[in-house]
Amino acid sequence: MSFRRFSNPLLVLMVGFLLTNQSDATEPLKVACVGDSITFGAGIKERETQCYPVQLGQLLGDEFEVRNFGVNGATLLKQGDLPYWNRPQFKMATEFQPDIVIIKLGTNDSKPQNWKFASQYGSDLIAMISHFQNLDSQPEVYVCRPVPVPTNRWGITEEVVKGEVIPAINKAVKRTKGVKIIDLYKALAPHPELLPDG
Repeated sequence: MSFRRFSNPLLVLMVGFLLTNQSDATEPLKVACVGDSITFGAGIKERETQCYPVQLGQLLGDEFEVRNFGVNGATLLKQGDLPYWNRPQFKMATEFQPDIVIIKLGTNDSKPQNWKFASQYGSDLIAMISHFQNLDSQPEVYVCRPVPVPTNRWGITEEVVKGEVIPAINKAVKRTKGVKIIDLYKALAPHPELLPDG
């Protein structure tokens, strides 16, 4: 799933969260955008300039260095069909030593072949949060709720995303310290035209 064009509500939401973290640092704050095809920008014309991490960086300005570590089809689940954990981007995001991490994984986890491991989703999310929080850079971590699913495709359904993945994210985040949620679902629900097949 990917965006045709990123929405102002989404970027405004992220900018609002991140601007509260500005400091007097002389170096730009490093933001790692960890995620799936939505983060990567799959299906977006001129992805290199139009994907959300690039647009976010432009909106935030020179005080932030935003990098895209998105992987098409990636899952948070370690037992999923394309675990983010095993991708080079996971290592690159770690080595980046970010000050801020935005995790946007969960949509592909909802596919039947992955969601059969649903009982592991919460612990895998907590493990990823802990992994990043324990870096030397001690980043602030944000977890995104998935975007709405306007049309069921590739086994991804609105029923599972809204009814199971989002509650699993909420429950896992409650068990962590200092993690904030960016609610992409709520921000984009009124804007199906911004989603593929919307």
